[in-house]
Amino acid sequence: MITREHLPEDIEALKALVIAQHEELIAKRAELDSHAAEIERLKLLVAKLKRLQFGRRSEKWEREIEQLELRLEELQVCSAPAPVAKPAAEEKTQPVRRVLPEHLPRERVVHEPTCACPACGVAMRKIGEDVSEVLDYVPGRFKVIRHVRPKLACPTCERIVQVEAPSRPIARSFAGPGLLAHILTAKYSDHLPLYRQAQIYAREGVELERSTMAEWVGGCTALIAPLTEALARYVFAADKLHADDTPVPVLDPGRGKTKTGRLWTYVRDDRPAASKQPPAVLFRYAPDRRGERPKAHLKPFSGILQADAYAGFGHLYGERIREAACWAHARRAFYELHQANQSPVAAEALARIGALYAIEAEIRGRPPDERAKIRQARAGPQLDGLREWLRQTLGRASKKSELAKAISYILSRWTAMTRYRDDGRIEIDNNAAERSLRAVALGRKNYLFCGSDAGGERAAAIYSLIGTAKLNDLDPEAYLRYVLERIADHPINRIEELLPWEVANTLRGNEPLELAA
Repeated sequence: MITREHLPEDIEALKALVIAQHEELIAKRAELDSHAAEIERLKLLVAKLKRLQFGRRSEKWEREIEQLELRLEELQVCSAPAPVAKPAAEEKTQPVRRVLPEHLPRERVVHEPTCACPACGVAMRKIGEDVSEVLDYVPGRFKVIRHVRPKLACPTCERIVQVEAPSRPIARSFAGPGLLAHILTAKYSDHLPLYRQAQIYAREGVELERSTMAEWVGGCTALIAPLTEALARYVFAADKLHADDTPVPVLDPGRGKTKTGRLWTYVRDDRPAASKQPPAVLFRYAPDRRGERPKAHLKPFSGILQADAYAGFGHLYGERIREAACWAHARRAFYELHQANQSPVAAEALARIGALYAIEAEIRGRPPDERAKIRQARAGPQLDGLREWLRQTLGRASKKSELAKAISYILSRWTAMTRYRDDGRIEIDNNAAERSLRAVALGRKNYLFCGSDAGGERAAAIYSLIGTAKLNDLDPEAYLRYVLERIADHPINRIEELLPWEVANTLRGNEPLELAA
């Protein structure tokens, strides 16, 4: 530090000292600025690394990886060969099949031919046997089923006899019906994509390529197509249906994004009206929500359609299809208003609608005629009072308010809203359809989207069989196992025998269900 006493007396020397100190100050400032910039850069880098490790960027990358996994899975399903027999010459070009794991338990199934020669009647002697193995799955574990087909030869006429090889759900595949049913159930009921299933199976010592499982999914979907169409014929033969739809994100490879497809549900369930007809649900996929989609789906249907106020249903109503509206949908708007601001008007509406539901709780399961009489006697006056109250309330409400919208929704559809009062077959709401879509919503949350329009159609087919099995109180995996064991050899003109309610007694009487030999 320079004190006053140490300052030079010469003016030029003072100037030189000031200039030197000024230059030193500039250098220090430059150094400080450099440090500040470095600190800021390091802070930004640390923040970026933290986001990459813990933040949304990491989650985004994980979702992008999942999207790529699912897209790959979809491409593998779509590229799976059709389940048809190939010439023997082509079979020689197929890659060598991986040996099934030795650590898995083996179940030996022997297919014995007749002991007497079918040509001359002499007792036959064994000259060998053919052995083939099928990888199967029973709840909780894998096992290998070894199909043994002894060869018998007649010592007199030298004729050789052997039982034909049992058919498999997918030709030349080593997948048994139990394994196929487990994969389909895990994918479409438990919402586990194939690549996640492959990771789970690998931990059990079973290496299943995702591409192989993708081929199996495609093959099973083609195999059950006649059964899903039989289910569709049953559903559309009803005189009352519940209908709804939900969005499903679908990969759109041409744009590198996802588009919005739709899954439509059509539910036949008249158990609340004491019907003995089995319930069923049918899903249909469409790439968009245009009104022509439900029009095409419902072409074979005539009767009462219970749905929301979607405009695409509106042009269907007439002599062939009559509309029944949904009180749960109407109630929801008042519920949201009450939750938002504790509106006393919304509370009054909820209480009045709740009184209608109280009547329904008492008459659920009674025959249609009885339900209609009770509704007319008890719900009729309440509906008349509700209509008058709604009109008066609407006159006092702001025309652009949410309350006015909620009231107008009901009043503008009053005929459809009250059709249930006079027809005991109709329900007060469309909750049957909404319940059927819960599995779709859960799957959409877990695996994000369908891989393509074809993937949406496959999902609709499997959802239909799984959903109908559940409606009939069946374990969907046990049901699919039962179907896949038999459908390859089942007469197409008797395919209805494999619908869930037709096999329910058999399944419930065989617990646990043993795999067919």
